[in-house]
Amino acid sequence: MNIFNKVTLQSLKKSRTRTIVTIIGVVLSAAMITAVATFAVSLQNYLVNSSAVKYGSWHVEFLDVDSAFVQERSQDKGVKNTAAIENIGYAVLSDGENPDKPYLFVTGFNEKAFEDLPINMISGRLPQNSSEVLIPAHLSANGGINYAVGDTISLSIGDRVDGNGKLTQHIPYNAEAEETLVPKAEKTYTVVGICERPSFEEAASPGYTLITAADPADQADSFNVFVTLDNPREVQRYAKDKAGGYSTIFNDYVLRFMGLSDDTLFNTLLYSVGSILVVLIMLGSVFLIYNAFNISLNERTRQFGILASVGATSKQLRNSVLFEGVCIGAVGIPIGLAVGIGSITLVISLIAGNFKNILSTDVPLLLTISVPALIASAVISMITILISAYIPARKAARRPVLESIRQTNEVRIESKAVKTSGFAQRAYGLEGMLALKNFKRNKKRYRSIVLSLTLSVVLFVSANAFGETLKQAARQSVVDSDYDICFTTQNMDESDLFRLYDKLKAVDGVYESSYQAVSTYSCAARASDFSERYREALGLTSPDETVDLPLDIQFVEDRVYLEFIKDLGLPAEEYTGQNAKMTAVAKAKGESEQAGKSSLYNLFDHSSMNFTVMPGSGNGTAEEPGKAVSLTFVDTIPVDTLPRQSSSVKDATFMIVAPYQLKSSFEPGGDAVTGLTFRSENSAQSVAEMKKMIQSEGITSNYNLYNANEIFEQNRNIVFVVDVFTYVFVFMISLIATANVFNTISTNIKLRRREFAMLRSVGMSDRDFNKMMNFECAFFGMKTLLFGVPIAVLFSWLIDKGMVAGGAEIGFIFPWASLIISALGVFFLVFITMLYATRSIKKENIIDALRDDMT
Repeated sequence: MNIFNKVTLQSLKKSRTRTIVTIIGVVLSAAMITAVATFAVSLQNYLVNSSAVKYGSWHVEFLDVDSAFVQERSQDKGVKNTAAIENIGYAVLSDGENPDKPYLFVTGFNEKAFEDLPINMISGRLPQNSSEVLIPAHLSANGGINYAVGDTISLSIGDRVDGNGKLTQHIPYNAEAEETLVPKAEKTYTVVGICERPSFEEAASPGYTLITAADPADQADSFNVFVTLDNPREVQRYAKDKAGGYSTIFNDYVLRFMGLSDDTLFNTLLYSVGSILVVLIMLGSVFLIYNAFNISLNERTRQFGILASVGATSKQLRNSVLFEGVCIGAVGIPIGLAVGIGSITLVISLIAGNFKNILSTDVPLLLTISVPALIASAVISMITILISAYIPARKAARRPVLESIRQTNEVRIESKAVKTSGFAQRAYGLEGMLALKNFKRNKKRYRSIVLSLTLSVVLFVSANAFGETLKQAARQSVVDSDYDICFTTQNMDESDLFRLYDKLKAVDGVYESSYQAVSTYSCAARASDFSERYREALGLTSPDETVDLPLDIQFVEDRVYLEFIKDLGLPAEEYTGQNAKMTAVAKAKGESEQAGKSSLYNLFDHSSMNFTVMPGSGNGTAEEPGKAVSLTFVDTIPVDTLPRQSSSVKDATFMIVAPYQLKSSFEPGGDAVTGLTFRSENSAQSVAEMKKMIQSEGITSNYNLYNANEIFEQNRNIVFVVDVFTYVFVFMISLIATANVFNTISTNIKLRRREFAMLRSVGMSDRDFNKMMNFECAFFGMKTLLFGVPIAVLFSWLIDKGMVAGGAEIGFIFPWASLIISALGVFFLVFITMLYATRSIKKENIIDALRDDMT
């Protein structure tokens, strides 16, 4: 070890407090970078695994290939796995409601495809042979065609062709194009299960995908092969090299989270967020560590001058400071890596449960320690240290020798620059005037302290503002509902439904349950019956015009209906029984006097009316005899209706509410939906148990199970996760800023030993000395708040405007609480640091302090 490195080590030992504080800054910096990198890797693995569970782990799909191509891809070097499905063909879908999906598309799965490609079962089982088939649930929800388990389907299967040849599932249907279906074979299938829409079926695909078991004896001539690579980063090159004229599709759901998709916007967001965090941490760290080395060099100025006078070169002096940085890094970085891993482990343990509800998967968020990420964190931390050390080292090495020995460069200022006004002298007194002059005389040091404190204030207030706006946006997006869980069906036998109801309401966590049915009907209404405002909305001119008005009838549990009648203050005897009156809500939506807001008004002028209700939707085609009903109009319904397409015309809602016992007295209506509703203490857990129970019951009818509380839970969990990371990030940045302020102030006080000794030698008492230092604390705090508060408020306002621009309907909330906390924190931090730094100065002998800088 050369003499310069030995001198450096002696200086580090001599200034233990400054060395320890600098190491703490390095530890915090390395810990934050490590925590960000480790969490990024853990989150990336979580998102990739969650997407793989939902959409499959494959990387690239080759379309409409032959069997030889499938065999070749399975033997390619670097291929981890392949799965192939047969493209059996298309069949015309009669009476489908979606004009963009006029076909059924049948595909055959072998055993390996069933294992590798995700199929989310709703009811029934997987097909076991080529005469059994799975039906996707969106065939009913989107196409309006209902099949139940056990139904038989006969299809004429063929190929879609146009002038250019065969068309695939990845070419959308165009009604204007000359496209025909060329039949190949007649097939008969038995429906054995209902599943969710397969992940490989695109939204624009022209056919609803039916899945059957591939028949080895009757192999199709067209396949789709899904390839998973050992190294996903090679997927673009691999697809280009192996496609051979075939079309390809990348699994962007998985590749996106690896940063390998063509989604440039997401890739930019993915890398920019991480880069911004690292840059912020590096800036805060450089600021702290730079100040530490700058102060170290101020202490060693004379030492450098003496070394230079005996022949030390600028390079040797510069290397001496860089060696100091390496020593500090060698101690601080390993500790920082350990602290970063430990802290992010704790954070992940706190938020892991919330992540399950955000993406609605059973994939756990686990800590993933990446060696490359740790190496990158250590390298970034060391670069931060070396940058921080090099800047002041370069300045020190260029300083003239005599100037360094005499330290005449410490303060260079003209007398007029420190001149104070007469008002300041009268207002602050001698002690305050001395503090103010010193503040002006050492502007660089004080600016460093003020900047550190300002950074803390801005970060703290902005982070709190971001958290509050997120919470406000989440509250705005939550719609209050009368139930947490809803089970709906259209074709289930009523006896089976109520047998299932008795079991579902006994699930753990369920504390309230009910049932209801909703159907579509219509009635004839005269124009003169409508309110004047609604007549104008419909454009009716003659009072004798008749309008076929669609309406819904909500049949609710008798108990719930009776409670509803009592709450309205209506006589129960008039609203119960076979010929009783019924309540109805008839409202239309219109513009209010406030710009951009809507209001509700009555459809009818009267508070009660008589109608003849007919099955149908008001298109005049219903032939069944109507039922006369007497309605009393009210402003509310007893419970929220089931999730379905409501019958309405011209932004109006007309809904009759009746007890469930009257359902049989009405002719069956259109779009009839029956549902069970539940309130639960833990809706996610209850839904999971209900799904298992329904599947174990072997339900063959189409159904939907909704978690109405899911959106609220997702918003709450997102806000919780953001809160955790926001406050952890701000806490650690604030620690860096605190260490910076402590280091700067305490060392600055030590460098002013001679000044303080001089003041005490001419008679300044401890009381006056404390008064002067308190003035300095006040100047620091006021200067910080002068800059920090406006910047923090501006950032808070910009965050609010950014959220509003993103679609959130929120108002700006002035961050009073966080501003008050940060203001008190600034004064407390400065006061405590001053108190600590001046305590040792007061104990020093005045003569020794004066002599120390005179020798």
